[in-house]
Parts: sequence; C-alpha cells; structure tokens
Amino acid sequence: MFFELIGTIIAGAAAGLIVWAVNRTLKGRLPKWLVPVAAGLAMLAATITNEYSWFDRTKATMPDGMIVAQTVEESAFYRPWTYARPFVSRFVAADPATARTHPEQPDQRIVDLVFYGRWARTAKVPMLFDCADTRIADIVDGIEFGDGGEVLNADWRTVDTDDPILTAACTEM
Repeated sequence: MFFELIGTIIAGAAAGLIVWAVNRTLKGRLPKWLVPVAAGLAMLAATITNEYSWFDRTKATMPDGMIVAQTVEESAFYRPWTYARPFVSRFVAADPATARTHPEQPDQRIVDLVFYGRWARTAKVPMLFDCADTRIADIVDGIEFGDGGEVLNADWRTVDTDDPILTAACTEM
C-alpha cells in the first residue's frame, strides 16, 4: 500500500514536470493550470491501474498449484469508473496440495483456503469438505473424529454441486 502511494505521487510529479518542461520549451504558450491538471490525471490513472492490476499481480505471486476458487468484484460511488467495469477487491484460493484425507474417508478432506483482500491481510483457514455429499464444514476447536476417520460433531452446510470453492477443494492434484 505504501509503495502504491509513492508510485502514485511519482506519476503525478513526473507528469507535472513533463508538462512544465514542454511549456518552458514553448516559452509559456500553454495555460498555467495544465501542470496541476496533468499531475492530477496521472495520479488518477496510476490509482486506477493499481486497482485493476492488483488481482493479476497477486495471483501471479501465489504458490504453484493454488486454485482461485471465487472472486468478488466491487463498484463504488466514489470510484465512478468501477460502474463501467468492476474490479476484483477480494478472492478465495484453495490449495489442493495441502489436502489431508483419512484412508477410511477418501471423499472427505481438509483443505486450506486462503482469503485475499485488496486492503486486508491474507488469512489461511482450514476447511472440511465432503466431496461426495457436497458439504462444507468449518473446522473449529473441539472438532472430534471417530475411529474410522468420520467427523462426529461438524456443523455441515450443504452447497450446490457446482460451488466454485467445493470444486477447487475437491480437485485432485
């Protein structure tokens, strides 16, 4: 976030200096208000570019094998350009490489989900998935497993068979 702020300020200063230099070369023929307007437009362009490129830049730095399961696009009144094209403000990625299963319960697995947010810390949360019955359960303190690996006290939520998070978590690596 700090580096984006510095980059935005540098973009504004560079645009302002370029317009100022062009105006000096033309011996003052450009209007004086053009320098701050150019700086402001450059800063706005840098901000918009950072917003729209955040998802791709973040996705590129994820470890190999991570699957983006779901994205959340956002529009806001104070960002009017987002009404024309919303930007991805947060997303969930599954890491099938971390899947843990029990030999007697091959359709159930614990997979780490990683929650990314534009201005938020990354959170890694293990979740329990039942790939055969299309169910998801939060792993909380005190969860118990039986002798056969079955989950005894999970609070299962049934999801659609095409749920993107379930699909990503149940992908075989």
